[in-house]
Amino acid sequence: MPEEHNGEFGYGDVWTFTAIDADTKLVPCWKVGVRDVECAYEFVSDLKARLANRVQLTTDGHGMYLIAVEHAFGSEIDYAMLVKLYGSEPEGEKHYSPAKCISAEKHVIQGNPDTSKISTSYVERQNLTMRMCIRRFTRLTNAFSKKLENHTLALALYFMRYNFARPHKTLANPYPRTPAMAAGLTNHIWTIEEIIKLIG
Repeated sequence: MPEEHNGEFGYGDVWTFTAIDADTKLVPCWKVGVRDVECAYEFVSDLKARLANRVQLTTDGHGMYLIAVEHAFGSEIDYAMLVKLYGSEPEGEKHYSPAKCISAEKHVIQGNPDTSKISTSYVERQNLTMRMCIRRFTRLTNAFSKKLENHTLALALYFMRYNFARPHKTLANPYPRTPAMAAGLTNHIWTIEEIIKLIG
């Protein structure tokens, strides 16, 4: 990275925050930013603005979520953290091989969350789907995003397609449905042509 851009947003690492509804698999919001409290607060505030009812929320154990959720929701949420503890990395595979998860602890933070539903599995699977469907998320290639604007636009197209145009296998009963259909936001599977027509 050029020295003159050191610490400048859009150069180096950026993070993609995602939220997912466990029932409909809808991704109600996402945000590209840095991994800090301010960005987490903007993301969580956006999520709150899109919700009509009190919800149960689970995040990972990153401390920035404690502040962000408190400021955005106050007491109007049932909130828990799932804190995973990891062992050492596999021998001989130091760089990108994930460390082994050796335990997961559930921590009730706010309200009265159902402990049987404290989980980050759906959002972790969504992150894997995102990584597999967007070439610029592939590690150790030259396909990574060169411009922040293009990266953000690629994500916008991905999430629009994911929510509105891609039937989800777990939502096939009684008929093929997208997350947006399951959430009552639309009554049909959108085509790419319909998505493109939104650009105006």
